[in-house]
Amino acid sequence: MGGLRGVLPGGYWDPEGTLHREFELVELTGREEELLAESGRRESASLVSVVLSRCVGRIGPVSPVPEDVARRLLVADRQFLLLQLRRATFGDRVHADLFCPWPDCGERVSLAFSIEAIPVEAPAGRAPTYTVTLSEAAGAAEVEFRLPTGADQEELSPWLAHDEAQALTRLLARCVLRVGPSGSGVDALSPLARAEIEARMAEVAPRIEQTVEARCAGCGRSFSAPLDIHRFFFGELRADPDLLYREVHYLAYHYHWSEAEIMAMTRDRRRRYMDVLAGEIERLNDAG
Repeated sequence: MGGLRGVLPGGYWDPEGTLHREFELVELTGREEELLAESGRRESASLVSVVLSRCVGRIGPVSPVPEDVARRLLVADRQFLLLQLRRATFGDRVHADLFCPWPDCGERVSLAFSIEAIPVEAPAGRAPTYTVTLSEAAGAAEVEFRLPTGADQEELSPWLAHDEAQALTRLLARCVLRVGPSGSGVDALSPLARAEIEARMAEVAPRIEQTVEARCAGCGRSFSAPLDIHRFFFGELRADPDLLYREVHYLAYHYHWSEAEIMAMTRDRRRRYMDVLAGEIERLNDAG
């Protein structure tokens, strides 16, 4: 399966102030699978930046895409690219098993959905920064802000682990560029003012739906299953390192290819060759 081309729901603003939305993806190779395998169970924002810099071949005229550019992409754009990378690697259909959340049921539920069908809300307008005028009750000041990026996620990930409220406060402090004509910071903002700023951020930001509708065959009730895009992506694509290295050994032994050549292959290509080899070995055994 080849790579994919598409359009980001938000887009990357380059240092000259030009917006770029078109992108091209390349499939993961053994090198990326090795990276994911060695990362253990970590699904960090920094790991997302590394994977995207390796697998996003182009954003507008930016090619290759360095980690710094991947880091400065909007959060929703990064989520969108992870989903498209999954499509490029495994296809559009997703099959998963989960358990019915109703306490009196708990039956296993088989879920199938299309990545292409996941709702993506693109903003009506795009800008590097936005403004909102707070209500009279919130201070009536004009606030200038930008939208959160992968760099913000990386910086705040240690806080999310133990103090989510403090992480959100720090995120607002990073994203709010100016409060009122004096350009003061967010420290003096009331809870109402912060809520109005956050509501405006949500209004102008692109959004990826992160729930999937499911129905339990056991009790007949419907429910919304959360779709954690980071965990979904890394969970599916993280390979067993022992299996990966056995595949490399198998192909190197029979084809005499180098490790570098095999690790540069996509998973699909490696396993096609393994299927051919298995069929040929079976044929030779039957002939003998």
